[in-house]
Amino acid sequence: MNWFIVLEVIYYLFLIAVALKILNDTQSSTKAAAYILLLFILPVAGIIIYLSFGLNYRKSGIYSKKIEMDEAQSKHVDSLISDYISTNTPKFKKEHFEYMGLSNMVYEDNQSFTTRNNKVEILQNGENKFRELLEALRNAKHHIHIEYYIYEDDEIGNELANILMEKAREGVEVRFIYDDFGSRSIRKTIVPKLRESGVEAYAFYEITFIYLANRLNYRNHRKIVIIDGDTSFVGGVNVSDKYINKSAQDLYWRDTHIKIDGEATWLLQQIFFADWNFCANQQLKPSREYFRNQPRLDQGNWVQIVSSGPDSKMPSILYSYLQAIGLAKNEICITTPYLIPGEEFLHALYMAVLRGVKVKILLPEVSDSWFVNTVCRSYFGDLLENGVEIYLYQKGFIHAKTMVCDDKLAVVGTANLDHRSFDLNFEVNAIMYDDDLAKELKTSYYQDLENARKLELEEWNERKKVVQLLEKSLRIVAPLM
Repeated sequence: MNWFIVLEVIYYLFLIAVALKILNDTQSSTKAAAYILLLFILPVAGIIIYLSFGLNYRKSGIYSKKIEMDEAQSKHVDSLISDYISTNTPKFKKEHFEYMGLSNMVYEDNQSFTTRNNKVEILQNGENKFRELLEALRNAKHHIHIEYYIYEDDEIGNELANILMEKAREGVEVRFIYDDFGSRSIRKTIVPKLRESGVEAYAFYEITFIYLANRLNYRNHRKIVIIDGDTSFVGGVNVSDKYINKSAQDLYWRDTHIKIDGEATWLLQQIFFADWNFCANQQLKPSREYFRNQPRLDQGNWVQIVSSGPDSKMPSILYSYLQAIGLAKNEICITTPYLIPGEEFLHALYMAVLRGVKVKILLPEVSDSWFVNTVCRSYFGDLLENGVEIYLYQKGFIHAKTMVCDDKLAVVGTANLDHRSFDLNFEVNAIMYDDDLAKELKTSYYQDLENARKLELEEWNERKKVVQLLEKSLRIVAPLM
């Protein structure tokens, strides 16, 4: 018997089986085609890559337990604050009728209602975010809930940890969720010290060899802090010294975060509860201690929180972007460190331009990943040809994830404009229906444009042919990123 022929037949049968599984499990035809192409370009490696990073864990039900827990918890939370839902809806409709469709879509898809009694502060860069955050943490009385993708064992990481340990010793409930991949530097240093001091600390998904593939691929990219059920923080800034810009010699990091005092904190609290009960395997129950009544404000900021991830039935954050872009009438200002969108996102931008809307996208000139940056740049030609303005940030690395539409709607959050954030990562964004906040964020946006250069189509088309070919070649794998 020729064992080589036998092995070859087995291999091709396995290859066909994997291809059929890709076709059956992958909702996106573009992504399915990319994986199948990868199977034939890199036969053995392609199979390994798909089995490691391409399996559809939504469809396989790996997060079904979390989904059930989230739905049960959502009903409990709604019963606590149902009076606010019934009161807020007619007020929001009266003040922001044009966004009722967006608000209703997020609620139906995400069970997140619009909240009015909020005071929101936009925080530029880590140095401003951490000043506010550390002060708020020191004033905590009942509980601190903290959830981060990247938490590093450095100066700011240890300063924050010392406060958490001190508050835990004072009797404050402190719960800490960290992503085991993004925060791997603290596993054996800060985390043990936190636990010894009474802080409950859990990896969102502990990376072990047997679960390496799905746990490495599906990352908790959220950055959430909730203090006493009153104050919360969300945005793009992780816990790392590089965000603080202490030294002029270091790379300048430009980012945006927000501080919320008010009802929208409930919505972030609800997300934290769901994540906590999943990763800690506990049944922390919502109560008035965690969802406290908030003071009524005459001129509060309307805020709605939208989250998505492998536990979502729909790509809620993507849908919210598409709907907001579709409603824009005058101008859309977008900031993102990574732009690897799907066709639906690109067409939404192109349609906006055709309606007469000015569409501006601000990206870093130099990214923290050469490979990702090259794939991002493969989209620039199409965007420029279709009338989208592209600006490349020169001062440093811009890491903010923001959008402003028509001086009326603003978005600040954790989601990048790429397939990973829309489909694979656990993400969270804050949608603010507020003229003042939108104008403030737009003013900041135009200040950033002063440190950016506008990319022109003629310049872009003059690049070396070999560079253009490389970008187009790497774009083949864009749906897999």
